[in-house]
Amino acid sequence: MKFQIELSEQKAQPVLSIRTRTEVENLPQAIGQAYGEIMRYMGELGEQPADIPYTAYYNLDMQDLDVEMGFPVAKPLPARGEIQSGEIPRGKYVSCMYKGAYSQMEEPYNEMFKWIEENGYEQKGVYYEFYYNSPDGVPESELLTKIVMALK
Repeated sequence: MKFQIELSEQKAQPVLSIRTRTEVENLPQAIGQAYGEIMRYMGELGEQPADIPYTAYYNLDMQDLDVEMGFPVAKPLPARGEIQSGEIPRGKYVSCMYKGAYSQMEEPYNEMFKWIEENGYEQKGVYYEFYYNSPDGVPESELLTKIVMALK
């Protein structure tokens, strides 16, 4: 196994997020737009993110992705317009830190699916990606993404 896969129990994490549907080709623009809107709103509230931004994938249909982009926050904050107040639910999660291009993330995902099956777990079908840096700031080979999968 090439990737370090970890099992953990997580507490519920309040978030501000925007959920939408998009094709994979339009995903970078959708993510950038959502993060910008949420950060502007948080600025108006005088709040800061509690952690790095994430995207949650509710399916893996590249022509019709059901995605939620957001930021963890220190406490529940009010929703406004398409910006929702919610949470990443508490529970068991499996995670893997991945370094490299987004286009090559199939390999760590497949390793994680295999690990889940081999260890007798079942996934919930929600996949989170937490982004430690951005393609605007580092070469693709240096991108750091934590992939997190919810377990039943």
